[in-house]
Amino acid sequence: MTLAEAAARAEELARTPGNERELATLRTQWDDELEAAARNSDYRVRGVAYRAIAQFRYRQKLELLRRGLEDESAGARGSALIALTSLSGDHPGDVNAYRPALHELAARDPNPAVRRLAIVCLRNGSADRGTIQLLQGMADDDEVDREVRDTARSVAAALVKKSRAK
Repeated sequence: MTLAEAAARAEELARTPGNERELATLRTQWDDELEAAARNSDYRVRGVAYRAIAQFRYRQKLELLRRGLEDESAGARGSALIALTSLSGDHPGDVNAYRPALHELAARDPNPAVRRLAIVCLRNGSADRGTIQLLQGMADDDEVDREVRDTARSVAAALVKKSRAK
């Protein structure tokens, strides 16, 4: 079984209540392999590792995602962002902890897809005024890629709505 296959199995287990013990066993079995994959020289292997962190619901491996956000490969950065978005759905503190890195990726990453993923990830955090201002500025900037602007506009509106709901 490959790491990707084990991660897919972990995802299945995590979605079905009552499989916590089996999921924990699978995590233990694949812990070293996941760590090694996240440090692999091949960006595709690193991308699989970052996605696997979310599929395994491996909250203890969030620090590996920080490395993923700084990866030289846009594909690996994207995988780390997808994983962080997945893990932060019920845990806004995860996004809040990575907010400076997410702001940097959203505003300056050379890859528009990575920028959009960073913006989408910010939606799961708290309604931070600085984040809202950054996104609104991006949404109004004609120099920014249209899809990035549209995503920024949508997430800024969602965060404004979230801030008013408090």
